[in-house]
Amino acid sequence: MIASVRGTARHVGLDKLVVDVHGVGLLVHTPPRVAAAARTGSEVDLATTMIVREDSMTLYGFDAAADRDTFEVAQTVSGVGPRVALAIVSVLTPEELAAAVAHDDLATLTKVPGIGKKSAERIALELRDKLPGTTEPAGAPSPAMPSVPAWRDQVTEALVGLGYTAKQSEAAVEAVAVETTGEGDTSAALRSALQVLAR
Repeated sequence: MIASVRGTARHVGLDKLVVDVHGVGLLVHTPPRVAAAARTGSEVDLATTMIVREDSMTLYGFDAAADRDTFEVAQTVSGVGPRVALAIVSVLTPEELAAAVAHDDLATLTKVPGIGKKSAERIALELRDKLPGTTEPAGAPSPAMPSVPAWRDQVTEALVGLGYTAKQSEAAVEAVAVETTGEGDTSAALRSALQVLAR
């Protein structure tokens, strides 16, 4: 099991990175916000987990161990595979997921692409008492958003990649742009856009 990867980002995609670790390029699938925060040539340090199947070995990476743990435990739910688990981690923080499960908040769970009402009910039932604890306090202030338009296309593409329609994605990006007055980065803008879509 590869529990972590540290190296140089040689390629940055919409939801994946190629990380050079001592001359070996590892393809790591990530939430869109993690890929958006990386820059080609910069060092990345990811908490990782590997899914091994008969015909493939797929590495998934996260910027926090809590996200990796949530990704792993989400797959213990019947019918939830890596794709849906990655969408859960992309849309909800570990704290938000734990709160939704604790309160049977199906509306929040169904905001995740690929999760309908029945799936949300299963998640709420099967994840109860399974979610790992987190150390970051809920309600921590979010970073300032960028006021320049350069991030718009990246965030829109990331949202479409998560399963939202182009219209929904563009509306969320526009809402973030209207609410934003400070400097920030693409990763922070993506988080805010996801929060807009979850309203």
